[in-house]
Amino acid sequence: MSTSFVPEGSQGISGFRPVQFKVSVVVPIYNEVESIPRLVEAIATALQDQRIAYETICVDDGSKDGSAELLKKLAQDRTDLRAVLLRRNYGQTAAMAAGFHHAMGQVIITLDGDLQNDPSDIPLLLEKLDEGYDMVSGWRKQRQDDMFTRLIPSKIANWLIGKVTGVNIHDYGCSLKAYRAELVMDMNLYGELHRFLPALAYIEGAKIAEMPVIHHARQFGRSKYGLGRTFRVLMDLFTIFFMKKFLTRPMHVFGLFGLLAMLLGVGVGGYLTFLKLGLGQSIGDRPLLILAVVLFLTGVQLFSFGLLGELLMRTYHESQNRPIYRVREVIESESN
Repeated sequence: MSTSFVPEGSQGISGFRPVQFKVSVVVPIYNEVESIPRLVEAIATALQDQRIAYETICVDDGSKDGSAELLKKLAQDRTDLRAVLLRRNYGQTAAMAAGFHHAMGQVIITLDGDLQNDPSDIPLLLEKLDEGYDMVSGWRKQRQDDMFTRLIPSKIANWLIGKVTGVNIHDYGCSLKAYRAELVMDMNLYGELHRFLPALAYIEGAKIAEMPVIHHARQFGRSKYGLGRTFRVLMDLFTIFFMKKFLTRPMHVFGLFGLLAMLLGVGVGGYLTFLKLGLGQSIGDRPLLILAVVLFLTGVQLFSFGLLGELLMRTYHESQNRPIYRVREVIESESN
């Protein structure tokens, strides 16, 4: 395992001892070649000033602007940097999951690679985490983004996500967060679920805090986010809602609606049977007959979905984890 160095308290400033990493900083990278050198130096400055044993893990998510080549070179020259290069562009969620998988710190910090998050906030997040929290989420209180394309949609999304998930924080979209390592190892990420990490942490029983952080205007390149992500976020929000309510008991939702549909179908069928046998009326051309059949068959299908959901739930919890990414190579200094 790679090691870093922090001062030994009894030996003064000049005494060092090898220790495991306290902090792993995970940074998903996609076409941020101009920002990478400044970001790596800013992280080093923030954590070395605090004399914290750390590693920086930059995950290149299939960049096409030379980011992967630059990370490869930097990782070969620096002992505090590891570059994880994905085979293609999988998306920010998969890149973050890859970073979590390769992190070796007791605490994991995530932040964007565009220099809008400020690494100088990392020690403050660690202090807050030490108060007994499992996760600390950043809040871009003075956000430096466009009002109509970013700020207003973000406020609406944060309100909606808070209502659906029950985790009311101001800024779900802020990538600057601190987690205890054991927490993220219990979470599987798919789709666009990286923005719902506070909700996933809440499902795992985590104690969550939020604190204001610095937010800078973008210096290089252009934003990778836009209104086009809205549909995917909404679909993942439904997934989170279901996981929060019925992850371990899918039969409670599918079985309930299935049972109600079957009972309604049987009730309508019984009414039509009475009309046919008791009153001698013709029922062959009545829409109610079709409704009764559809209700009963729908109920059977929903009930079956509930049973299948129970089996899948058991598989989900009992099977081995399978990563949602494929790593091409991992580069680090030979001295590691």
